[in-house]
Amino acid sequence: MIGALDGEVGLKLAKSGKPDLILLDLILPKIDGFEVLKKIKADPETKDIPVIVLTNLEESEDVQRAIDLGAKNYLVKANYSLREVVEKIKKALQ
Repeated sequence: MIGALDGEVGLKLAKSGKPDLILLDLILPKIDGFEVLKKIKADPETKDIPVIVLTNLEESEDVQRAIDLGAKNYLVKANYSLREVVEKIKKALQ
């Protein structure tokens, strides 16, 4: 597992590390999660990496925007236990 504290580093790590899956928060310093998602899905080297948004933003517009940008799933942190998040990750990796 690799972590990034801001969107800029996250993008670099996605490209260099080619992870099996990305858990992405939308509230990030430097580059927000929506822009990170947009850039990941626009890059031929990273576009096929599944992205699960895991955030506290729960407005329907945010959910729809993330899905439209290519997120595989959208989870609001307060609504899921750690075990449920792990199950969603396992399902996304199948």
